[in-house]
Amino acid sequence: MRDWRRRDTDTLINRNYGDGCVTDELARGAEIVIEPVTDKRGRVAFVDLGRAFSDRLEHFVPQIRSEQIELVDPSKNPFFGHARAQLFIAKQGDTPVGRISAHIDELALAMPADQGFGPDTGFFGYLDAETEDIARALLAAAEAWLAGEGMKRVLGPISLSIWEEPGLLVRGQDHAPMIMMGHHPAHYAGWIEAAGYARAKTLYTYDLDISKPFSPLVQRIVQSGHKNARINVRRVRKADWDAEVAIILGILNDAWSDNWGFVPFTPAEVAYAGKKLRPIIKEELNMIAEVDGRPVAFMLTFPDVNDALAKIRGKLLPFGWFHMLRWLRHPKGAGMRVPLMGVLKELHNSRLASQLAFMMIETIRLEANGKYGSTRGELGWVLEDNQGMVAIADTIQSTVNREYVIYERVLG
Repeated sequence: MRDWRRRDTDTLINRNYGDGCVTDELARGAEIVIEPVTDKRGRVAFVDLGRAFSDRLEHFVPQIRSEQIELVDPSKNPFFGHARAQLFIAKQGDTPVGRISAHIDELALAMPADQGFGPDTGFFGYLDAETEDIARALLAAAEAWLAGEGMKRVLGPISLSIWEEPGLLVRGQDHAPMIMMGHHPAHYAGWIEAAGYARAKTLYTYDLDISKPFSPLVQRIVQSGHKNARINVRRVRKADWDAEVAIILGILNDAWSDNWGFVPFTPAEVAYAGKKLRPIIKEELNMIAEVDGRPVAFMLTFPDVNDALAKIRGKLLPFGWFHMLRWLRHPKGAGMRVPLMGVLKELHNSRLASQLAFMMIETIRLEANGKYGSTRGELGWVLEDNQGMVAIADTIQSTVNREYVIYERVLG
């Protein structure tokens, strides 16, 4: 097992790397020291270092700092109710030069191995590094920690949950990411692959022009559905938010249960996500489909809050909160992202499943374009081998605009 030197992480500070310059210590090739994060101040330094790296990237959109800190706080993020993690920061001399997380999800360990995760599988995430040597040192530290916890295989980057920011962006750096999607420099892929990692799975996002009607074929399918008295596509009701979230969760955990990388949402995670997402939920953009009065499908759509975050640079103070509140009331012209949709498994591979999907997409398209003047939508992420979703994306003439890769490596 690799040894790493333990030092007081309280002394870690955030450096502004915006100009791409490095310190004399880094230029001289000082020893790379990997420090485990052990306390709150270390977690803050971990987040701030990631923000400094990200600030270099063209098209990157700064996120709200307090929310990023909360995600790595075991006392606040319910992910840690079934997972454990170790964060690491790399230093050369007194300069922070990289970071990584290593984590183990007990729910992922319990999944069948043929679904991607399963027994003895751990993860890395939040990888940032100044150089390839630093990236390798960080990966080695994460691997050593996972091996010490009994893991025999590592997947990543997944930061931290599969439901948060999975995968490394390998194509699509030429435009800004939408809400809850990662943004990474292109050269990280070569560094990870050179460290012995191979592609495990590719995820796509699809770009869609929502300013114009879909093809006549899709229109006929949608119109046929509206004429079917058994089918009802309705808005999510925020007045019954908890009940609606429970319906969506039930469909999601059933619909996705056979997918690669699936890990079920826990009630605590649902409550946490529901509270955080509620401010950006617009009833007319989120649908539940019922057949004979029974909910069987859903589709969630989020206005792209990155539009607003880009303008305030991720800072709510002193005046960012005002701009954010105004945007939340009416996100005029915002891009729209469909992060999640699902149809009960009993309907998979049926014409009805596709019809419900087209009906929800068309209803949301009309609302987004008509009420908010939105012209662009994004679907995803979508697994490369999810034939049903790929077929739907192709039928509505959307195109792949971003590609993410999850890598794997056998330990030992």
